[in-house]
Amino acid sequence: QAFFCLLLCIPWGSSCPPSCQCTEWAGAKAVLCSSRHLEEIPKDIPRDAVFLKLDANSITRIPSNAFRHLSHLEELDLSRNAIEKIDRAAFKGVAAGLRTLDLSSNRIRSVPKEALLALSAKLRLANNPWHCGCALQEVLWEARLDPDSVQDITCHTAPREEYVGKPLLQVLDAGVNFCSARQRTTDVAMFITMFAWFAMVIVYVICYVRHNREDTCKHVGYLKSLPSTQGRAE
Repeated sequence: QAFFCLLLCIPWGSSCPPSCQCTEWAGAKAVLCSSRHLEEIPKDIPRDAVFLKLDANSITRIPSNAFRHLSHLEELDLSRNAIEKIDRAAFKGVAAGLRTLDLSSNRIRSVPKEALLALSAKLRLANNPWHCGCALQEVLWEARLDPDSVQDITCHTAPREEYVGKPLLQVLDAGVNFCSARQRTTDVAMFITMFAWFAMVIVYVICYVRHNREDTCKHVGYLKSLPSTQGRAE
């Protein structure tokens, strides 16, 4: 029995990334790559991995289709990295089966909402330098967030200085709506554009009428300058 347990705890050889340890955890395949000084996500993670720990590394970006081949993946830990950028299709291929995704304690300021709203996983987003805006608000409203970490989603930057340093949930509970502010900005821009076009049309009409009036006056003056028929008869 001890020999069998030893076999379960040793790496799987060529099927396991050299910087990771692959083993059994709760009856499923687990890939443990914690604290291995990784700067990117390993390419050769086993396809049947169910648990993947990439925490406490130096990963800065999650590119598109980074986990697409891991159709069995249920738990993904990317906490305590240096992640700044998450591509729109970063979790494509694992969105349906993923149960937990930990992105806490990174350097994430913003993330395409499509990358997270496509997931049914429980999300941990705490302790990041978030910019509080409409996209993050929609994630908070629509995504399945870990209730224990929601209070730690704090505004590092925001449209107004008074929101900086406050939990996003507290700001929203006070009645702030970042999405309506963006809508107002869009409406104002559309109004200005429509007004500019309307003004151009008015100016064109005025110039057209003035030009026709001048041509008419010139034509009338020309007709008046011609000798009359009676003068010719005499």
